[in-house]
Amino acid sequence: MAYRLLVLFLLIGPVATGCGRVVFKPKGQQSVSLSPDQQQQLAVQQQQIQQRADQLDRDNQELESLLAQSRQQVNLLRDQIVATQDQLRVTADRLAASEENNTSLQSRTQALAASVQQSASAAIRPNSTLLRPLAVVNMPGVDVRQDGDVIRIALSSDQLFQPGSAQWQPGAEQLIRSVASEVFANYPEQRIGIEGHTDGAPISSTQFPTTHHLSVGQATAVFDLLSRELKASPQQLFMIGHGSNHPLASNATEAGRAKNRRIELVIYPESVNRR
Repeated sequence: MAYRLLVLFLLIGPVATGCGRVVFKPKGQQSVSLSPDQQQQLAVQQQQIQQRADQLDRDNQELESLLAQSRQQVNLLRDQIVATQDQLRVTADRLAASEENNTSLQSRTQALAASVQQSASAAIRPNSTLLRPLAVVNMPGVDVRQDGDVIRIALSSDQLFQPGSAQWQPGAEQLIRSVASEVFANYPEQRIGIEGHTDGAPISSTQFPTTHHLSVGQATAVFDLLSRELKASPQQLFMIGHGSNHPLASNATEAGRAKNRRIELVIYPESVNRR
């Protein structure tokens, strides 16, 4: 209604009279005179209409801004959906590949298990004949222990060799002869390994640049002694140097390092023919 009055006011030309009245003269119609109160009311209505129009403009601008933000958010959501779909496709492809690899691994595992079962008859089994009492058990500096299918006879390297070398200590060769004689008497046909072990202390010399070289050198000295004096068959003996890879105790203490420096005669269940 107020909007219609505004239009009416704009369309009808106001004419001022000398007595303070405003006279509207629509074309072709009789003029309408307004009193001061009516003029004031009309001015108030016009102001209210303008205020409402301004408010509508502000509301419209705010709505346009919200609409632009909404469109931007929609675009962002659309991009996120596309990215998520791409990630799902990649994940699905990886899952399919993983399942294929798992199937292949299961097939290989089954084949390996079948192969192990077929070769089980050729595996070395525990030999109760190795569990014999040895006189070397009571020798000082000699440790005898069962280790799965093998028997290990450990001799301290400090009793056998000069520090950091493969040179014999006085009386060491006789100790080796006594232990080896007892071993060969009880196990004349068993395969015997000679294993050298060191502690974790670094070593550097022309002859032995690493602990592995030292352990091999000490094992070789024992191998040569047994081959030369006890006539051990090369098929029955073998040697290996482990360096510090298989400690029996912690290398953090001197007692532990001393225990780790050792030569082990290892008696295996396998039998060989001595010639």
